[in-house]
Amino acid sequence: MGGEPSVAVDFADTLVTLTDPPTDLLASPEAMARWWEVQAGRLPDGPVPDPAAARRLRSAVRDLLDAHLEERPALQTSVEDVNAMAAAVPTSVRIAAHGTQMHAETRWHLETGGNAPLAAVARDAVVLVTDPERLKRLRRCANPDCSMLFLAETKRRLWCTANICGNRARVARHYQRSRSSDGEE
Repeated sequence: MGGEPSVAVDFADTLVTLTDPPTDLLASPEAMARWWEVQAGRLPDGPVPDPAAARRLRSAVRDLLDAHLEERPALQTSVEDVNAMAAAVPTSVRIAAHGTQMHAETRWHLETGGNAPLAAVARDAVVLVTDPERLKRLRRCANPDCSMLFLAETKRRLWCTANICGNRARVARHYQRSRSSDGEE
């Protein structure tokens, strides 16, 4: 978690859906705080979100992404939850001047309430699910024991991580080939 170009995808991946019940990687307050800390460079400043609000947003984002992959409509409540979280903290664009260099900067208006990190994740989800080109790159890991989602940079990418799930698949293929050739003798 933490390596995807979309923070919304990384956030959705904090729920492992292949276990029964699903495994919440943000179950403890420490884990929740750590995830937001790891993502700090990608998100606006703000307090660690309320766990219930964070889980509600994660569930909604996961539904939007799964709906796309499963070619089904997303739940209306998921759409509404993401929209509400995205709108909870207004922003404005401003000029940040550093000597002779100027660049655009987003100001998060925290005085209106809401949680800026949650709003940023929700907005990232909105941008992702409304961008057909980026959405074409959304994949579920090809490892049947993994529920991670990712944005594929190439059409050939099959696994969430080449060094974990990809390596496991290669090892399994090698094992299967060696068992097959051993059995043929």
